Amino acid sequence: MQLGSTTVSLGTILSLVEPGSQIALDPAAVARVAAARAVVDRYAAGDEPIYGLNTGLGGNVGYRIPPEEIEAFQVKMVRGRCIGVGEAFPERAGRAMLLCRIIGMAQGGSGITPAVLDLMVSMFNAGITPVVPGRGSIGGGDLGLCAHIGATLIGLGEVYVQGRRQPAGEALRAAGLAPARLGPKDGLAILNASAVSCGYASLVLAELSDVLVASMAVAALAGEGYGANPRIFDARLAAARPARGQEAAAGAFRAALSGSYLHDAGAARSIQDALCFRVLSQIYGPALASFETAVGSVRTEINAAADNPLVMADDDLILSTANFHTPDIALSFDTMAIVNTQLATASAYRTIKMMNAQLSGLPKYLSPLGGASNGYNSMQKTVSALQGEVRLKAFPASTDSIPVSESVEDHAPQTPLTIRKLEEQILPLRLIFAIEALVATQAVDLRGTPRLAPTTGALYEAIRAEIPMLEDDRENGPDADRVDAILHDAPLLRTLRAGLADETLFSLG
Repeated sequence: MQLGSTTVSLGTILSLVEPGSQIALDPAAVARVAAARAVVDRYAAGDEPIYGLNTGLGGNVGYRIPPEEIEAFQVKMVRGRCIGVGEAFPERAGRAMLLCRIIGMAQGGSGITPAVLDLMVSMFNAGITPVVPGRGSIGGGDLGLCAHIGATLIGLGEVYVQGRRQPAGEALRAAGLAPARLGPKDGLAILNASAVSCGYASLVLAELSDVLVASMAVAALAGEGYGANPRIFDARLAAARPARGQEAAAGAFRAALSGSYLHDAGAARSIQDALCFRVLSQIYGPALASFETAVGSVRTEINAAADNPLVMADDDLILSTANFHTPDIALSFDTMAIVNTQLATASAYRTIKMMNAQLSGLPKYLSPLGGASNGYNSMQKTVSALQGEVRLKAFPASTDSIPVSESVEDHAPQTPLTIRKLEEQILPLRLIFAIEALVATQAVDLRGTPRLAPTTGALYEAIRAEIPMLEDDRENGPDADRVDAILHDAPLLRTLRAGLADETLFSLG
């Protein structure tokens, strides 16, 4: 695929990080990069102070780099800022990060030496992926983590090659590639970007998308198990108060329940159900809108010339900017984490209410035996524990930062932490929805296996193909884990997405 002429979506990022994908720079991008580099070369030959080209960084901004030391300073800049610690990101994430930096550089604002960018493209195409430690960025750009990408370009640090870690210099030699020689500004061009956040965010949003799509189908199945009133999704009700995403969410639930027995006369047991069933479009509407906002913020950053300083070839200028700062991403991910807590809490209540004989009209704890039978009762504890974990990860990470670099850098959005926190919500989210699906399937059976909608019916059949109805007390935890795996089966997910009748729901664009 050629990069640099059109906006790259998060969906495209995901497809390109697959092994064997090949990229190239569009001719227009090649021309932009060359024009920007000519501006850098002109400034490098002059006396005007330019941040990171002939000055120090951060608190050292007042120090002027002698002309004869500028090239050596670029290497020192990279090496001295390899500050990442902890477990490294997986290979797929590192590949996404390298790709995001290539796309950003192709905009022309970095002023990178064309040969350095060509090496990055060659590394990507050869499957040589930088090993990037997981922690060390506060979101004012990912300078201290992008430095690990820069180190691999000069033959230092480690890379992944087909899943195996090895020294970068060794991998470059094996691929017939020579380490880059960094010219003026090249070090900062590699470092001062948010490519780590963008690559990481793309993968997290992709995983979350599947979870949330599945959860909508699960909630619809729970409605059938509970005997909930589907009229709450009437398009006229959503249009009367068209809050963000609400009409789309209501439409998705109408599609998911199309053909269900719930629409039969007398099937719904109440004119007004508990809120966890009744507010589905009201909580999934903001979820849809917030997800779209998060995707948009990441997409903008990936395709932007967010460099500092920014090279503007058309104006023959290099100006300092603060476009490396990414509060838009951080705030959107913090918001998404709060949204997920709303969804998890409602799911937990639906699960518990399906077990309540007085509310559901079904046997207590959904046990056909009654008496002292436990049924699914003890799973309420698991649901409560999982909901607590999701709620814990909803605490905003973007609200605080410690001034660093002699207080020059006195504000930070903590963007990577907001992304990590959202990622850490996903497993407990998945398991909460899996338990809801397991319990809903049992409720459907106890209701006499009524006519389900095609979408929810596909979900029900997929679960029952592997997990029999609960007749007597048995181990429920392993069943929930099996449902979790079922919910993330690719063919089933495609069926569920189609059943929601809107391809834009939780879309990566």
